[in-house]
Amino acid sequence: MDDNTEGVVLQFGSGFQPYREYLMQGAAKRRPLWLIDDEPATWQQPYVAGSSVVVPLEGAGLVLDHDGLLAAAESVARSHRVRGVFTYDEPSVIATALVADQLGLPGLTAQGAQGCRDKARTRQALTAAGLPQPRFAVVATADEAATAAADIGYPVVVKPRGMAASIGVAVVDGKAGITDAFDRADSSSRSGPAEYHGGALIEELVDGPEISIDGAVVAGEYRPFCIAHKELGPPPYFEEVGHIVDGDDPLLADAELRELLRVAHEAIGAPYGITHTEIRFSSRGPVVIEINGRLGGDLIPYLGKLATGIDPGTVLVDVAQGIRPELEPDHRTCVGIRFCYPPEDCRVVAIAVPEPGSVPGLVEAHPMVAAGATVRLPPRAHLGRYAYVVCTADDATTCADRLTAAADLVELTYDAVNEPEYSGRPW
Repeated sequence: MDDNTEGVVLQFGSGFQPYREYLMQGAAKRRPLWLIDDEPATWQQPYVAGSSVVVPLEGAGLVLDHDGLLAAAESVARSHRVRGVFTYDEPSVIATALVADQLGLPGLTAQGAQGCRDKARTRQALTAAGLPQPRFAVVATADEAATAAADIGYPVVVKPRGMAASIGVAVVDGKAGITDAFDRADSSSRSGPAEYHGGALIEELVDGPEISIDGAVVAGEYRPFCIAHKELGPPPYFEEVGHIVDGDDPLLADAELRELLRVAHEAIGAPYGITHTEIRFSSRGPVVIEINGRLGGDLIPYLGKLATGIDPGTVLVDVAQGIRPELEPDHRTCVGIRFCYPPEDCRVVAIAVPEPGSVPGLVEAHPMVAAGATVRLPPRAHLGRYAYVVCTADDATTCADRLTAAADLVELTYDAVNEPEYSGRPW
């Protein structure tokens, strides 16, 4: 053991720099970080005290090599005081929980991580706790999917068990579409962890608007700190085309919602950790759609930081150490993001974005792909975005209007990708 009494917090994975650098900046202010990733540190260097590279297993990503991650963590622990471990990447959630358990550190239990990562297990745990959620069935074949959908009643939602970002998820209005939707979900699942390959969940389509909540759990106490109101793209897919975070959102103090979230986290076995929970406000009240064992994506925590001053990076590090984080806002405003999608599958020639201030409230506008990139829409692909804009306002309605005005100023020059008509079978 070295003389570094301050110690380090282990970070598994770092992600896409434009989407994730703000998290490392905040985390590094709280405690020295030690990054364990599948490539040597580059842009991450200013934020880490050291780093380790884990060579991925052949044919699998870093996130699947749990033994390699544990060996790397134990190697760091032999020379440094390890105070905690965290990740903000979905595929690393289970490995992070296993390492925290092995090193005797706070974190999601293996049960809690599995309860978040495996959507079927989430449903089973919430059912056992008697919590409101969609009716569901876990199926292995298209025939089983058709039977389950008929039992539940159309429309239904078909989704993979272990993916994120709404990949492979679609709503089906009748039996004519169930086989294609099952095939898409089944195929999508095979790009994720092997334990979730194959099959799908068939769920009741819950009516009503949807929100996501980023929350912190320490010693079983759940506290929300960022609520985002989702804007979804056109059906039958569930592309999240935008989010609005109101720093003064009354839902943050809603007693019914907070109790539902507390009990849901208790049910899946999550005494410590950061979670991203999705809730729909249906005609029968709030319904749990998903619980994910990490911060939200789509820059949602960044919107929360702009809206309240609460730095999600520091929250990550505090919770990783079992410390109750400071979640009091230092200001309250409304901030939103809108993602730009092309009108058709295309090859990008050029993207021009408006300057901050060219639209009231516009604070950021960025391309998301380079010239020459191919961008495809569902069902050929998901997350086919080419740019985004971020706006602020005093209220959600004004913020939404400003996002529309700013997105209208983003200019895309492209060549259409002329491909055979999509067959409805897995891509």
